[in-house]
Amino acid sequence: MDVQKDVISHREFLVSTEKFAESAKGFTKSPLGIIALFIVLVYGFASIVVGLGRGISDHIAPLIYFMVFFPILVFLGFLWLVAKHYNKLYGPSDFKNEDNFLKAQMATTASLVAATVRQPGHEGGLQESQLREIVNVVSNTPKNPVKEKWKNRVLWVDDRPGNNVYERQAFEAQGVEFTLALSTQEALELLRNNKYAAIISDMGRKEGLDEGYVLLEKLRSSGNKTPFVIYAGSNLPEHKKEARERGANGSTNRADELFQLIMSLIANGL
Repeated sequence: MDVQKDVISHREFLVSTEKFAESAKGFTKSPLGIIALFIVLVYGFASIVVGLGRGISDHIAPLIYFMVFFPILVFLGFLWLVAKHYNKLYGPSDFKNEDNFLKAQMATTASLVAATVRQPGHEGGLQESQLREIVNVVSNTPKNPVKEKWKNRVLWVDDRPGNNVYERQAFEAQGVEFTLALSTQEALELLRNNKYAAIISDMGRKEGLDEGYVLLEKLRSSGNKTPFVIYAGSNLPEHKKEARERGANGSTNRADELFQLIMSLIANGL
C-alpha cells in the first residue's frame, strides 16, 4: 500500500514538474517573464531550505530575513525598471500579433528612410550608418498603448502637407492619428474644441516667416501646454535652443528625430 502511494506521489510530482516546465517556457519569451521566473525559483528554493532543512537552526535568522526583505527589494527594483527602462521590458510576443508588430516596424522604417532621402543633402541615398541609425530609432521607440483616443492623436500644422506624407506614414504605422491644419487660425480653432497628444508645426507659412513661433506664443500665452515640436528646414543648435526658450519641446529638420521626439512625448503622456 505504501509502495502504491509512493508511485502515485511520484507520478504527481512528474506531472507538476512538466507543467512547471511548460509555464517556464512561456516566461522566457520576454524580459519581464525571465525576471518573474528568476524570482519564483529563488524564493522557492529559499522556502524549501527553511521548510525541509535540518540542523540549520544557527543560520535560520539570515534565511528568514532574506525571505522577508527579498520581495521588497524586488519590488523596488521593478519600480526602477518601469520608471527608467519600461521600453525594454517587453518582447515581440507581448503584442497581440507578432506579424503585425514586425510589419509595423518595417513600414515605419521604410517611411522614415523615404522621408530622409527626400530631404536636401540626401539626393544620393543614405549611407549605411544613417540607415542603421534610423533602424535603431524605430526599434528603441517606446511602445506604450494609450486608452484615451486623444492621447494618440497629433495636430500637424503645415500649409504644404504633401511635403510630409512619408513622415505621417511612419507615425500611422505605429497607430498615431493626425489632424491637419493649413494655418495658425485653423489650428487655434481646432484646439478650442479638441485635445491632442502633441502639435507639429512648420516655421514659415503664407502668413509669415516665423508663423510657427506665432502659433506657439499664442498657445502658451493662453495657458495651453500641449507639447509642441517644430519641424522646419533648420537643425542648427541655436535654433533648437531658441525653440526651447520660447516653450517648444523640440525642433528638428530630421524625420527620424521628429519620430523619436513625438513618440516619446506620446509614451510619456506629456
